[in-house]
Amino acid sequence: MHDHERAARQSLIDHCRAMNASGLSLNKSGNASLRWGEGLLITPTGRAYDRLLPEDIVYLDADGSCPPGQLIPSSEWRFHCDILRAFPDANVVVHVHSTHATALACLGEGIPAFHYMVAVAGGDRIPCADYATFGSGELSDNVLRVLDGGLRACLMSNHGQVTTGKTLAEAYTLAEEVENLARQYMLARTLGPTRNLPTEEMARVLEKFKHYGQQRKPD
Repeated sequence: MHDHERAARQSLIDHCRAMNASGLSLNKSGNASLRWGEGLLITPTGRAYDRLLPEDIVYLDADGSCPPGQLIPSSEWRFHCDILRAFPDANVVVHVHSTHATALACLGEGIPAFHYMVAVAGGDRIPCADYATFGSGELSDNVLRVLDGGLRACLMSNHGQVTTGKTLAEAYTLAEEVENLARQYMLARTLGPTRNLPTEEMARVLEKFKHYGQQRKPD
């Protein structure tokens, strides 16, 4: 294993350990993948993150086939493969069972435009994909259906949330943002109905977000 690949595998492990430490996903729940060569690197199933070694990370071909001699990949390998194949701009998929996003997903609800920061996920809302059994092709189809159109995050009914990004840091940070938005939305709803922003305002916000966070180039 070359140093570059070992570093990529270790980065997957580090981000999954951060998921545990932050509470985004507890114990062995959640998973993450990284586009690699003609396929992807993905966390194995049923392994505690604090015990993972770079050698434990699983390589899958783009079609999901697993070369022999490896651990069994995450049970959610299918939607990881399908997302990376469907969206060439995405290099990473992160899936977590964060508390507030999962609570909303258990109601079959997404996150509407109650706050302009919903645009951080690439749209005027963060939708909730229909329920299907974990690891199934139907679940993958449901996730792809709601992500189509440039969205980079969604909830999954009775399950959790999924985010994508160009880097592990980007997808992980987006998962944190989605969880925070879910928490704020649920808190706001305890005080009354939310005053959701209109479509035309979210269109303006999305346009501004094209340059959000970018630093001015030096003269």
